[in-house]
Amino acid sequence: METKLAEYAGFCFGVKRAVDTVYEQLERGKTIYTYGPIVHNEEVVKDLGDKGVGVLKGKEALEALDQGSVVIRAHGVPKEICLLLEKKGLEYVDATCPFVKKIHRIVERAGREGEHVVIIGNPAHPEVEGIVGWCSGPVTVLETLQEAESFVPPEGKKLCVVSQTTFNYNKFHSIVEIFQKKGYNINVAKTICNATEERQNAARELAKEADVMIVIGGRHSSNTRKLYEICCEECADTYFIQTLDDLHLELPKSVRLVGITAGASTPNKLIEEVQNYVRINF
Repeated sequence: METKLAEYAGFCFGVKRAVDTVYEQLERGKTIYTYGPIVHNEEVVKDLGDKGVGVLKGKEALEALDQGSVVIRAHGVPKEICLLLEKKGLEYVDATCPFVKKIHRIVERAGREGEHVVIIGNPAHPEVEGIVGWCSGPVTVLETLQEAESFVPPEGKKLCVVSQTTFNYNKFHSIVEIFQKKGYNINVAKTICNATEERQNAARELAKEADVMIVIGGRHSSNTRKLYEICCEECADTYFIQTLDDLHLELPKSVRLVGITAGASTPNKLIEEVQNYVRINF
């Protein structure tokens, strides 16, 4: 039996940058807090917590803070949080993924120019909540094809369409096609990051040839859930695990290839543990 790792898997640039930022601040002996979990991976957050990093779980927690250094998570935050940090005079480091910061600038400009912003993504995801918080005008968040079909823009308004960086690439284009067929005046910004697109494409290609797929990532990780959905479409025996303890495989002898992929917040150490376990035990 062969074990194969997808060509693109694990930490992306933005996540690695954010996590490294927290560890760098710790090395300077500072009291560190992150605004929300720095990334959507419980193992990473637990390791940082063991080293003394606190997690601020919302605006009220930040308002109550009067000392320490705050690191803004990779997903970004609404503009009001940055303004609150400045108002309180707290030291903070902005570890927002540069690709997410780009979206903040796009929607802020679009609002000033009178465009109606449409964000394609999960409205409950912190990245989307942060993007909404940078909109300087009207905004609508859509996640499904059904929502796109029923959406009617304000008359005469040009639409500025952006996407959550980790949204399903094919689904995003299907939603854009719906808007185009309806004849809406749209300006589409390409905001699904290359790492997401590469990871999704690599996972799909591997799942097509694998007998079993293992997807590794945090339970709350949007990009990992998307990888799981994609792999399920191509491979019936797909497992979503957070750690090695979650992996309970019973592989028949007919299995030729086990494919492995991982979300953007999954450490390489965890990926290697899973690979080695499968190779040794099967």
